[in-house]
Amino acid sequence: MPTSPTPAPSPPRSTSAPAKGEPPKVAAKSAATGAETPPTEAEEEALEEEQSPVNGRFLLFNATPSWAVSAVVHFVMFIILALIPQPEREKSDVTTISATPPEVVEEIEEFKSDKIELNLDPTTAIVTNASSEAIQSLTSDIAEVTETPIVASDVEAAPISVELSEFGEAVAPKSSLTKQIGAYGGTGLDSRSPAMRAQLGATSGANEASERSVARALEWFAKHQLPDGGWNFDHRLGPCNGRCSEPGRLSDCRTGATAMALLPFLGAGQTHKEGKYKEVVTRGLYFLTAQMKQKNMGGMVTGDLAQGGGQMYSHGLSAIVLCEAYAMTQDAGLRGPAQLSLNHIMYAQDPVGGGWRYQPRQPGDTSVVGWQLMALKSGHMAYLQVDPRTIKGATHFLDSVQIESGAKYGYVEPGGGQATTAVGLLCRMYLGWKKDHPALKRGVEQMSAWGPSGSKGGGANMYYNYYATQVMRHYEGETWDKWNKEMRDWLISSQESNDKQHSFGSWHINGDHGADSGGRIYCTSLATMILEVYYRHMPLYAKQAAEDEFPLK
Repeated sequence: MPTSPTPAPSPPRSTSAPAKGEPPKVAAKSAATGAETPPTEAEEEALEEEQSPVNGRFLLFNATPSWAVSAVVHFVMFIILALIPQPEREKSDVTTISATPPEVVEEIEEFKSDKIELNLDPTTAIVTNASSEAIQSLTSDIAEVTETPIVASDVEAAPISVELSEFGEAVAPKSSLTKQIGAYGGTGLDSRSPAMRAQLGATSGANEASERSVARALEWFAKHQLPDGGWNFDHRLGPCNGRCSEPGRLSDCRTGATAMALLPFLGAGQTHKEGKYKEVVTRGLYFLTAQMKQKNMGGMVTGDLAQGGGQMYSHGLSAIVLCEAYAMTQDAGLRGPAQLSLNHIMYAQDPVGGGWRYQPRQPGDTSVVGWQLMALKSGHMAYLQVDPRTIKGATHFLDSVQIESGAKYGYVEPGGGQATTAVGLLCRMYLGWKKDHPALKRGVEQMSAWGPSGSKGGGANMYYNYYATQVMRHYEGETWDKWNKEMRDWLISSQESNDKQHSFGSWHINGDHGADSGGRIYCTSLATMILEVYYRHMPLYAKQAAEDEFPLK
């Protein structure tokens, strides 16, 4: 008879706490009876530890992701910082002018009502309308050309930021910037100082009569300045009240008339900082800079001073005034307007032929080219920025209108007119031709044979006389001595000498088409600058302080 199986023994009851990670053992059932076995003392202690609130927080933080904790902490800190009150910034009526060139902006409207003031305390450039932040930022200290036009297909691309560039193709005479004349040395416009003016005048052909003529002319200009500080080719307006005859027709070309009136003052060493006529010059510069129309042209900030029938003629003349006035005084208030005027010349150059004419980027003519190149040279002497490609383009244009290898020059095509030849040769001298250049020598000989216009009677081409006298003065020698005596004495004798007339001290010389357009302002300006030629610029080929030539880049 089978026997009943023997029951398996119950497993021994553990007396130790459950292993880490195991669920707590609350009670065990007897394998034999199924009754609950009360927990041991060790099991009860383990259960109490698991249910402790401290240990629960520990498990919560261990189970929570670290990024969530970090987010909560940063959010709390942000709320705290936001609740802390911040001190209110003080408002200022003074606009800070940055010396950093402005970024490219949209095309700027013409600000005809905003006037750029000259800063007689040369520290910053100021605009009278303080609310016009655009103008202040453009004229603050513009020294870099951000983008410039390509002027010829064989010209290398210029860098974005243009350094002080060479003026000639490779080198230029050192005398174009620095000279040693006897015991005196100086830069291109230092010849206008009282000491240099006296020395250069005495040694190069000026006399008491010529200086007296200059003084009378300056007095006439001062008497014909209009209340707004400018001049008008119709000089009968304003203080003249119609008492002088032969007015010019270009009454809408105010910048051109003002520039032609100011150039003789600057040529005589008169500036807005010193001299008998400093108030006259100050008011004239105020007027001129107020006429500037600032624009963004293809990334280049430009300052256009062209007006009326003069167009680029008037702009070139005005740019010469601003650059010379800045070079002579280093007034920081003039730096911005002067550079902007050069920028407009660089922009307006014909991108194919390299010249200038009445409107920007038209194929050029030699007459307009002469004024633009003289402005660029004046800016170069003032250490303003000039793009090398612009100078190469101008050289390219002169090559296109020359004949006889550069001894003569035409107007818009190869030729040999008197005035255009004088303009072309003076440009070549400033672009680096040496005194012994064969074409320059032949050109000077030709002009010497022509002689000064009008000195032998009849009408006179004052435009030719103005440029040819400068060429002869720089070339010096016997040709200059002969030319100067004839030119100087004729001008002295043809000046209005009746001190009972309101026109006393002025000139009106028939025979030049400019005499009809510009009237007495035009004729008197050119005649006065001719009589200042002895000291307006350092002679290009005089004894030099150091090496004969130097690289400009």
